Amino acid sequence: MPPTSGSAPGAAPGETPADASADGSAYGPADVPPDDRAAQAALGGAHRMPPWLPKAFVLAGAVVLAFMAGLWLLQRLRELLLLLLISLFLAFAIEPAVNWLARRGWRRGLATGVMFLVIGVLLLGFLGGIGSLLATQTTNLIDGFPGYVRSLIGWVNDTFGTNLSQETLFERLPTVSDALTRHLSSIAGNVVGIGTTAFGVIFNALGVLLFAFYLSAEGPRFRRTVCSLLPPHRQQQVLRAWEIAVDKTGGYIYSRGLLALLSGIAHYAAMAGLGVPYAATLALWVGVVSQFIPAVGTYLAGAVPVLIALTKGPSTALWILLFVLAYQQLENYLLQPRITARTLDMHPAVAFGLILAGAAVAGPIGVLLAIPFGATLQAFATAYVRRYDVEEHPLTEPDAPGARWWRWLRRD
Repeated sequence: MPPTSGSAPGAAPGETPADASADGSAYGPADVPPDDRAAQAALGGAHRMPPWLPKAFVLAGAVVLAFMAGLWLLQRLRELLLLLLISLFLAFAIEPAVNWLARRGWRRGLATGVMFLVIGVLLLGFLGGIGSLLATQTTNLIDGFPGYVRSLIGWVNDTFGTNLSQETLFERLPTVSDALTRHLSSIAGNVVGIGTTAFGVIFNALGVLLFAFYLSAEGPRFRRTVCSLLPPHRQQQVLRAWEIAVDKTGGYIYSRGLLALLSGIAHYAAMAGLGVPYAATLALWVGVVSQFIPAVGTYLAGAVPVLIALTKGPSTALWILLFVLAYQQLENYLLQPRITARTLDMHPAVAFGLILAGAAVAGPIGVLLAIPFGATLQAFATAYVRRYDVEEHPLTEPDAPGARWWRWLRRD
């Protein structure tokens, strides 16, 4: 019997759609078709967490923890890393001389020891001479300070026609002296703290000397050990970088030493001619401090001879000040460009920025290491960074030949 018009397709004769859907043989209007069931199953699977996501969370957490542990370890080892950096700088500084002695048959250990002995003798001589000068002149300046002030004020009033009041200044001197005495007493009372600091400085200095000695005396063996861990093409790059660092650091030290020698000789002649006491010691002070303390070293070096010259008279101090300023200009525009042209070809603004960065990162040690470090980076950039021809433009047009009046001083 054919199905009635109200029966669903596939349903038994006389069977309603609800009855057919009850036993699963057909589907009613309220049921989901098979295709929609597959789509819902796929949608439910899409809401499930992918199997790789928990591993990614664990890996990200491990990376964050490792990074935090590295920062903690770096903070703990900061002093040791700074000592190693200073040792490496010292080893770079003496390595040209050690290599020169080694090529002439010296053992590297003996050559390194001789260089350390020379540096130690020079350092002790400098500190001994300056210490004796400071001790003697500090006592003389304190004892004769009122007389020096009275003489200076009288000279200024007579020379420039001013009317400075000596009484007002001398009324304030006891207050200044009392404050200075209190500060000195507090420093003297902190003997334990000073002793601990001195012990720490001595211990760190011995550590620097030990590391620097092995880095210089065992330099070839250390470099062979490093290169044995690298493929041949990487070995060439590492050795080239090492050679640049040694050349720039050693060249910086030796050029500064030559400038210090010239500065010391010139200032000794000037101070001896003007009759300034302790001319040799003061000349040594000016030469070393002005060359090895960047930026502020020149002013710090010149202040001490001017103060000592006040014991001879205000006019002598003025002549010393003028000579220091004149020699500084001569050095900046004539001597330094010629001597450091091959070892430290760096713009003054870049050097000053490096000094500020070094002071912010590592304090006084950073000031000393900033310029040779920057010179090494500049040499790396010159050797490995590709450069292109500059398009002609008014903003890139160089100076005219006569634009700088001092250019004749810098001619090679």
